[in-house]
Amino acid sequence: MILLDTDVCVEILRKNEKLIHRIEQCDDELAISFLTVAELYYGAERSSNPKKNCDLIEEFLLTIPIIHSEVGILKKFGQLKARLYQENILLPDADIFIAATAYVKASKLITGNWRHFQRFPNLVVENWMTI
Repeated sequence: MILLDTDVCVEILRKNEKLIHRIEQCDDELAISFLTVAELYYGAERSSNPKKNCDLIEEFLLTIPIIHSEVGILKKFGQLKARLYQENILLPDADIFIAATAYVKASKLITGNWRHFQRFPNLVVENWMTI
């Protein structure tokens, strides 16, 4: 399974044709984290047209599995956040949750925000935004 980061989902909602074509060519199952859903709705509510954007999100959510929170993901989040704290690295909790979800449930994470996720050792990260 491949986990899509929030920024990738935003580009899908914006109808980025190159990215959508890449996704259509992918043979692996795609999914998103529960936190990505929250971030998408947050962005929609802050937008100039919340109703339209929430409707787009709801249509998108019908097309992709959502990985919900579970103890394994929460435990991994705690481990990752503690390690980052010890190394004095500050990252948003949302990114740590998405990384934890990728570690526990996915073979790789697709993101345009490679810089944040490179801080997680052995996390397989690909950037499909620069196609």
